[in-house]
Amino acid sequence: MSSMEIDFKQYQLRCQLRGHEDDVRGICVCGSEGIATSSRDRTVRFWSLDSSDKRKYVSSKMLLGHSSFVGPLAWIAPDEEFPEGGIVSGGMDTMVFVWDLRTGEKVQSLKGHQLQVTGVVLDGGDIISSSVDCTLRRWRKGQPVESWEAHKSAIQAVIKLPSGELVSGSTDTTLKLWRGKTCLHTFSGHTDTVRGLGVMHGLGILSASHDGSIMLWAQSGEVLMVMVGHTSIVYSVDAHGSGLIVSGSEDSFAKIWKDGVCVQSLEHPGCVWDAKFLENGDIVTACSDGVVRIWTVDQENIADPVELEAYASELSEYKLSRKSVGGLKLVDLPGLEALQIPGTSDGQTKIVREGDNGVAYSWNMREQKWDKIGEVVDGPDDSMKRSVLDGVQYDYVFDVDIGDGEPIRKLPYNRSDNPYDTADKWLLKENLPLSYRQQIVEFILQNTGQKDFNIDPTFRDPYTGSSAYVPGQPSYASGIAAKPTFKHIPKRGMLVFDAAQFDGILKKISEFNNTLLADSEKKDLSLTEPEISRLGAIVKILKDTSHYHTSRFADVDIALLLKLLKSWPVAMIFPVIDMLRMTVLHPDGAIVLLRHVEVNDVVMEMIMKATTDPALPANLLTSIRAVTNFFKNSSYYSWLQKHRSDILDAFSSCLASPNKNLQLAYSTLILNYAVLLIEKQDEEGQSHVLSAALEIAEQETLEIDSRFRALVAIGSLMLEGLVKKLAMDFDVGNIAKAAKASKEAKIAEIGADIELLTKQS
Repeated sequence: MSSMEIDFKQYQLRCQLRGHEDDVRGICVCGSEGIATSSRDRTVRFWSLDSSDKRKYVSSKMLLGHSSFVGPLAWIAPDEEFPEGGIVSGGMDTMVFVWDLRTGEKVQSLKGHQLQVTGVVLDGGDIISSSVDCTLRRWRKGQPVESWEAHKSAIQAVIKLPSGELVSGSTDTTLKLWRGKTCLHTFSGHTDTVRGLGVMHGLGILSASHDGSIMLWAQSGEVLMVMVGHTSIVYSVDAHGSGLIVSGSEDSFAKIWKDGVCVQSLEHPGCVWDAKFLENGDIVTACSDGVVRIWTVDQENIADPVELEAYASELSEYKLSRKSVGGLKLVDLPGLEALQIPGTSDGQTKIVREGDNGVAYSWNMREQKWDKIGEVVDGPDDSMKRSVLDGVQYDYVFDVDIGDGEPIRKLPYNRSDNPYDTADKWLLKENLPLSYRQQIVEFILQNTGQKDFNIDPTFRDPYTGSSAYVPGQPSYASGIAAKPTFKHIPKRGMLVFDAAQFDGILKKISEFNNTLLADSEKKDLSLTEPEISRLGAIVKILKDTSHYHTSRFADVDIALLLKLLKSWPVAMIFPVIDMLRMTVLHPDGAIVLLRHVEVNDVVMEMIMKATTDPALPANLLTSIRAVTNFFKNSSYYSWLQKHRSDILDAFSSCLASPNKNLQLAYSTLILNYAVLLIEKQDEEGQSHVLSAALEIAEQETLEIDSRFRALVAIGSLMLEGLVKKLAMDFDVGNIAKAAKASKEAKIAEIGADIELLTKQS
């Protein structure tokens, strides 16, 4: 059957969940409650439906406890012990943790595996975990019950079938079916590591492999279907009740399959570590760029055109960064300005980037000019000599023998790659200890003849403590071109002030209220008993963060806060502003408030009242933090953009204040504005924010975090905004140089990022 005959609706981007700071490794669909994701940034995040926009999800919990990257996840449905459900996570740190979603706390730490945990699954009340240490372990009520060596090589995945049996997949290329500790069947058919497993209800078991294929097996062991289409390692596979299958791969695609035919490929700006179906048929993908994406066929839920366009340009930039010309990466080639530098000898050649192409020039000594030779292409001879692995060409593909009876592994390498980078990625992909890194690097250097690659002894690897390549540092070999990697830019997501002393706030309001009651002229401004209890009810909602996705505000709640802001004496409004600051972080609170902002702009009125000279420091601090928190909710983006000039002018005095909290709040406001205006491509706004950020960054005596945030704003605006040339005119190079010389590591790092930007064309 041709794919044209298959009745299939195309998936499109629904939303992007940003929050993780590194590769998103795993996805767990938690019924209709939400989605949990795990990352190389050592965190697990829980995402709930955004009450203000049903297309989107918001991060409602961050689970912190793993000391290295987190992989597999499982969902504990709500019960007596976990009224809001729980999460089981496994990590590179060999630990299995159980988390209570109501509190966000870790309630069990299961220690026993010797190496990375690769799979976790629930079996009744028990937890089953798999590991690179070749064992499966069963845990009950936080205690080990049994463990057995299930394969002779690393186990990469474990699942439970509806019929109750377990299935494990291993580096030994097989799957095994288990009833208890008894192996009922060994499935042989893949030619490389079995990396991911899934259940196809009513049909059988799905497996994803490093050999690039996906197989569907009957429980009896026969292969029912083989799906081939990925050009690299397939990491994950999942099925939906509709009969669709989704797979995620190193080749940057999530592929959707129907009846064994690939019906759609969803392209990503990086490796797709995991892909799962939601109950409604939408697909969630986890990508190495740190973003979780949801894809839908429902026309009503498709992302708005601006987001779709932004994603398309992100993809084309990513593809451009991977394009190579004559064995050199296109992004590493200098621009046309390189031709302004005279050559040193007649006939000297230089390749420069023109648009999407590399063009060769030759130096004409007599006429003292560069003559164009023509476009550089990878000729047939280049590719004939190159090795191929999983459909991708490399300069070298080495056979690596790990020993210990492990199968021979394939290690691909290009001359333009950094060997440390290659070693890192390969060890993670193959689930091998990072302590092997130095041996792998030396193996690469020896076998490619790069003897002159100097290993810098001062670098330490954060995982293993051994010497390491640090992104953003220069390459140590003439033959190695590393794409510029920035440590702190571009900034993604918004920063907020989300800590509050609610009891102190209520106490202060009550104190001020008593003062008003005692003043015969101002008595009528005071709160009634029902209003005081109303404020208590608001605080109760705000304190219960685990119910933010379901709790609601009445219009009268917000109206009461706004009434106090309007009518109370200016010296008494700061605790009320502080309540407002926390209310805008509540999804529903923000939406109810927005209705008042749209009718008569009470917030701008509050800002003017709080910042009018002589402004009280308490009013200034609470109001600037409140405005900064508005960036948490995209519904306020157009309001923030519209009032940018007034808002920044109102708070510009904060920089000169000796109060460090005010300085930090001001630089956070500037950084959030930078992120927003880059997204909105607002050049005028970016120029305003850039000059404010430069003013902060120039003050070397300023508190570290304030200066750091301003520098991140500058770097992000230069890298992704429209004001790089303007920054150069403002002599940003000197600011970067001064920052780079700082004793504070993060100031020096962001200084190096900006300096690197000034050197790029």
